[in-house]
This record gives sequence, structure tokens and C-alpha cells, in this order.
Amino acid sequence: MQHKTVLLHEAVDGLKLSPDDTVVDATFGSGGHAGEIVKHLNSEGCYVGIDADASALDIEKLGKVSPHIHLVNDNFKNLTNILSSLQIKKVDAILADLGWRMEQFADGTKGFSFQHDGPLKMTFGDPDEYDFTAEDIVNEWEEHVLADVLFGYAEERFSRRIAKGIVEARKNERIVSTHQLVKIVESSLPKPALRSRIHPATKTFQALRIAVNDELTVLESFLKDGFFALNPGGRMAIITFHSIEDRVVKHSFRELVDADLGVLSTKKPIIPDENELNINPRSRSAKLRIITKSN
Repeated sequence: MQHKTVLLHEAVDGLKLSPDDTVVDATFGSGGHAGEIVKHLNSEGCYVGIDADASALDIEKLGKVSPHIHLVNDNFKNLTNILSSLQIKKVDAILADLGWRMEQFADGTKGFSFQHDGPLKMTFGDPDEYDFTAEDIVNEWEEHVLADVLFGYAEERFSRRIAKGIVEARKNERIVSTHQLVKIVESSLPKPALRSRIHPATKTFQALRIAVNDELTVLESFLKDGFFALNPGGRMAIITFHSIEDRVVKHSFRELVDADLGVLSTKKPIIPDENELNINPRSRSAKLRIITKSN
């Protein structure tokens, strides 16, 4: 299935780009937003595309473009260092799409997908560079901590049942694959929960991925560093896909507004219209928030 970029025009148009702007695309991904951004820039403009997944960074996705292009294989949590290394002091716009590329779920080697069997890692980068992986969590963390992770990072209503199921299962053998974990989750849930429109393991996988990559802390840091990097009048646009991420963005933006440092584009988040929902049902949970840095 081909990846469809969510809120493409809403996000890019919301940045109100000028041809000579310097723009940071913190999540290059499939290049959908990137391709639209560079259309707005001329030879005086600058585009910086960042992605933690090196396989995503393909300049061919941009076609023939005129602005200066920098593609950086790194995590956006390192935004300040990335800009410093490029000798960029301030930028005019920042976009981050916190969704996932379809290609990442089609590749079972990182353990992000419950649809493909693979090692239970869930790291954006090299697992050896992480303090722990999803495998470590499910095999070594205490039951009550597992339950807290599942509820706190994914609002999994059956977090205690799933945590108990994981602890019981690991007594027999180490849990090392995604399909092992899926079976444990399914066997831990009541039958009505198995008939949900979303896969029973969706929230468990989400919670583990967030914990492994410390995503919420990284997001909070990125929002602060990104806003600081903006020129006066510069804009930051963030697309989220679940309530916990959106809550972090909402609260961070609200703090900036309350301190008279920024102005929200809209009081409520921008969501996909009916046409986009019909074309791409996966976009139904997307929310776009945009803030402008005060002069």
C-alpha cells in the first residue's frame, strides 16, 4: 500500500512560506510534505529534511528543485546541533509529521509492526545504542511497571490484564518476536475486545515504541528547541496521530501563548476534511496545530 501524506496542503499552506525562507522538515518520511515545501522556495531558499531512518532520505523524492537542500540522517531531538552543524542560526518555518510511513510497517526487521513477525526491538536507530529495547521491557520490567507503561503511553484499558499475561508467558520462554507478543496480548483480552475495529495489539505496540524511544520527552524538547530556532514571525506546524502526542503539543503551545511568545493559528486543531477521509481513512486521527512566534 502506497503511503498517503496527511494534511498536505493544510500543513504547508499554514507555514505561509516566502520563496527565500529557510524551512526545517523534521520528519522527511516519504517526502510528501517535502515535495510541496520546495515548490514554494527559490534559489535563495533553504530546505532541511531530517529523518532518523536513513532509508527515507532520498533526494529523488524532491524532483528538480531550486533551493539549497540538506538531508540529515538524525533524530529531530538533536535539532539545535543539526542547525549548528549546517551553520544555520535561525529558520522561518518548521514542520513535523509524527505519523508513520507505510514502508516502516511493511518492514518487520525493527519490530514496529504486529502484522509482520520480527525481532522485538522497536528502536528508530541501532538497537545497540539504546539503553533498552521492547524485548528488554517485556522480559525484565515488573508487572506493575508494564501496566503503567501500557496505560500511560497508550491509554490501554486492559493494561493490567496484558501486563499479567506478559509476565505469565515469560516464565515459560523469553519473548523475542512480535508475533509472540501479539499472541500474548490476544490471549489476555476478553473476547469482546478482540472484535474491535483496531487490532488488539495496537496500543501495546504504541506504548512500547514510545517507551523505547522516549518519544514524549523527545517531543517536548523538540518543541522548545524548534520554537527557539524560529525567527520572529516564523511558524511551527505539528501533525499528531494520537491523543497523548496531541496533548503534549497543545500544552506546549498553550504555555508559549500564555507567555506572550506566540500566537495560535486556530483555537482548535485542523483535521482532515471529508474528502481526505474518504481517500485515506488512516488520516482520521490526524490533528494539525500551528503556532506563530511573536515579533
